[in-house]
Amino acid sequence: MKTFLKLLRREFGMFWQNKVLRMLFIGAPLMYGLLLGYVYSKGKVTDLPIIVVDHDQSRMSRKAIEMMEDNEVLHIASLQFDENQLNRLAIEKEAACIVIIPEGFENGVLTKRYPEITTIVNTSNVLTANYASTAIQVCLGTLKAGMQMETLRKQGTPEQLLLSQYEPFRTTFIKKFNRSTNYMYFLWPGILATVLQQVLLLGLALSFAAEFEKGTFIDLVKQSKSTFMLLWVKVIPYLVMSFGIWMMYWGFTKWFRIPFDHNLGTLTLIAGVFVLAVCFMGILFSILIPNQLKATEILMVVATPSFILSGFTWPLSQMPGWIQAIADIIPLTHFLPAFRILIIENGAADLTYPYIGKLALIAVIGFVLSFIALHIKKRKVLKAEVVKK
Repeated sequence: MKTFLKLLRREFGMFWQNKVLRMLFIGAPLMYGLLLGYVYSKGKVTDLPIIVVDHDQSRMSRKAIEMMEDNEVLHIASLQFDENQLNRLAIEKEAACIVIIPEGFENGVLTKRYPEITTIVNTSNVLTANYASTAIQVCLGTLKAGMQMETLRKQGTPEQLLLSQYEPFRTTFIKKFNRSTNYMYFLWPGILATVLQQVLLLGLALSFAAEFEKGTFIDLVKQSKSTFMLLWVKVIPYLVMSFGIWMMYWGFTKWFRIPFDHNLGTLTLIAGVFVLAVCFMGILFSILIPNQLKATEILMVVATPSFILSGFTWPLSQMPGWIQAIADIIPLTHFLPAFRILIIENGAADLTYPYIGKLALIAVIGFVLSFIALHIKKRKVLKAEVVKK
């Protein structure tokens, strides 16, 4: 028993002396617990953008609009009076729903012609679609009940017959984009993109770190003293292999019969910029942390929560500002909205330009910082080699 306790104390001691293990075992749960707690701290979605098209512009239509604006879940991002460029506007505003109030709505209610309010639900994000459509149902249901009561009371209808005598207008909900609300269409692509980012980061974390650890970096430098060439020598193989993974993903869409066929060329170009941004981020960590284990462990901690922080499922607008700032430097945050616009929403390519710009900026900054760090590292190694001689 004494031997067992002695070995147990030794094991605890070894654990506590290992800084990396201590950080991962204690620090990671602490960090993720706080981070995810802040991400979901609101516990519910509020101020989801919707678009309202008011063809009637009457007192009743304004009342309906006021009720939607007063609902905490909804925010009217745009009030329109026609349906020109409606699909494009919905993508630009990231609208969860489009509510269309028909012309002659008030007159139809007053003359008992049962006008119809149509709501187009953007089901490319199942979560926000459910929240927004439920909130709109509540608003229109409340408006409908109020109109019923007021009209029937004026006619002298007994209270017990109020709810069974008259329906002032009808409501129709139409699902758009992911019409079947197929959870695979919604979640699967985001997870695959996350996996691609993860393997790139972890692979490139070893690129220069392995050279430093094995002492082969000096041999690499002697073969080419060009910092630019050394960077691209490490990145190009991963670009080629990433294209192979991309083609494999395309094969999966055929195998699982997922209708992701349009805008694939444009998305492939954006994926190339995404891969470059991820590659230079991984290269930078590999240069700054010249230890394979530590580099991979740190990038694991960075990359693991990236899907949650990307805003693909839980909207970024619902997260605290400082978490949005962290999410903004993760390439996945900008690739996934571009994917959604091109593939799920079948939007125009120019709607993805803001996301391409941010991906390109991350790639350029990563390249410049990697170039500077590698150049400094290379000079130190060459100087040490001269001193040895």
